[in-house]
Amino acid sequence: MIKDGKLLIAHGENDVFLAPSMANRHGLIAGATGTGKTVTLKTLAQSLSDVGVPCVVTDIKGDVSGMAVAGERTEKLAARLAGLGASDLDFHASSVQFWDVFGEGGVPVRTTVTEMGPVLLARLMGLTEIQTGVLNIVFHVADDQGLLLLDLKDLRSMVAYVGEHAKELSLQYGNVSPQSVGAIQRALLTLEDAGGDVFFGEPALDMEDWLQVDPDGHGYVNILDCVRLVQSPLLYSTFLLWMLSELSERLPEAGDLDKPKVCLFFDEAHLIFADAPKALLDKVVQVVKLVRSKGVGVWFCTQNPQDLPDEVLAQLGNRVQHALRAYTPAEQRAVRAAADSFRENPAFKTADVIGQLATGEALVSFLDEEGVPGVVERAWVIAPGCSMDAAPADDKDYLVQNARFASKYGTPVDRESAYEMLNAKTIAAAKAAEQAKADAAAAKEAERAAAEKAKAEAAAARQAEREAAVAERARIKAEEAAARKAEREAEAEERRREREAEAAAKKAAKEEEQRRKRVERLAMSAATSMSRSIGTQIARGIMGALRGR
Repeated sequence: MIKDGKLLIAHGENDVFLAPSMANRHGLIAGATGTGKTVTLKTLAQSLSDVGVPCVVTDIKGDVSGMAVAGERTEKLAARLAGLGASDLDFHASSVQFWDVFGEGGVPVRTTVTEMGPVLLARLMGLTEIQTGVLNIVFHVADDQGLLLLDLKDLRSMVAYVGEHAKELSLQYGNVSPQSVGAIQRALLTLEDAGGDVFFGEPALDMEDWLQVDPDGHGYVNILDCVRLVQSPLLYSTFLLWMLSELSERLPEAGDLDKPKVCLFFDEAHLIFADAPKALLDKVVQVVKLVRSKGVGVWFCTQNPQDLPDEVLAQLGNRVQHALRAYTPAEQRAVRAAADSFRENPAFKTADVIGQLATGEALVSFLDEEGVPGVVERAWVIAPGCSMDAAPADDKDYLVQNARFASKYGTPVDRESAYEMLNAKTIAAAKAAEQAKADAAAAKEAERAAAEKAKAEAAAARQAEREAAVAERARIKAEEAAARKAEREAEAEERRREREAEAAAKKAAKEEEQRRKRVERLAMSAATSMSRSIGTQIARGIMGALRGR
């Protein structure tokens, strides 16, 4: 309800109002389970929406969806409103937009790996300090080489690339151990199984779409369906931290405004700080401090104020404390600590009242228009004008299917980024290697062919040489044979001539012998006719004459 420009939130001895200009000083809604925290959250969010402040609300159990449906004036509720002086409560639905990281209970919410950054990603994956350092190197290499990190497959490819080129990158960026690369890859698989594969990608959420007002000037209530998301507490808490960081980085300084640009309501806020390293806690505290000046109000909803770090609690000027149960000494100390955080009211003892509060009743203290904490009031939170139950499934499905941004964010886009570019490099390298292999094979084949040719030519030369040698030997042999033949023929001719000469000599000798014998016969014959003496002398004379020839 709105009175004199202020938001009536609760009624007790005195009405409790929240000045819209103080809503960005952050706030806390705390209390045990079943004490009315969710109804208080709805009342605050709807009241701010009614004065034109867009809100982002995490819906853990699904009951915040009832803000999309007008409430009903039941007899019980009418009696309670009458007791609170709020009988004229306007029952109406808020202008609601449903969102869901998984795209099931609302328009998909995505961000890119680059926008999430290495610090939040390291927390999301539970990396050690050394592994976080390697992840930082991966981001630096990707940035230096112009490789976009949009989704997890981009990051996985980039981590593999850095691991494969660790030696050449270590001199410029630092040591990259195979063990750290392997640990990051395993963590990425776990993150994918937790739903990171649908959360990281494009189109990435434009925060301006969460800062819109409807045609009537009412701020849209952006309900983030976290029924499934909260089952992965690390993903849930990291998403909320990313949301805070994005708003802090993107929004300009605004100074003091009449009302915030947007208010964020984080249920189960303790998950944001669970197991967070000190560096991250310091970052959260810094962001919480800075976003106030940019017109952003952050409201944490948790069971016990001690779930939040003291540095964060110190920034929460507006507080709604529902009942706390104290059965153990530790719980009793927590109650006293919660009581001490309020500006004391002389009418009651805060520490005693915290344990006596009924459902829907709370200790409330808001900053006044000067920024001074109000005296704590024990009061009943005014019911919201919307339904206090979850929205009927059919109504919610209709709103989801006909959402304003369904066409903008409904279909994922996978443009060229590190995965595709590194794959292209790998393919090009493989082709180059294949071409080099083919060239080497061709060169080897050419070398082998040249060797074969040289071998053939050498063999042909040797064959020609052998044939020439054979021919030469044949020529020499032929010449020798011809010489021997000529020699034999000459010898034969010589022997023939000798034989002929011998035959001639023999013939001559024979003829001479025959002539001699004829002479002898003639001589003998002449001797016969002469006397023996004369014949003998004549014969001797003839014989002597013959011998003298």
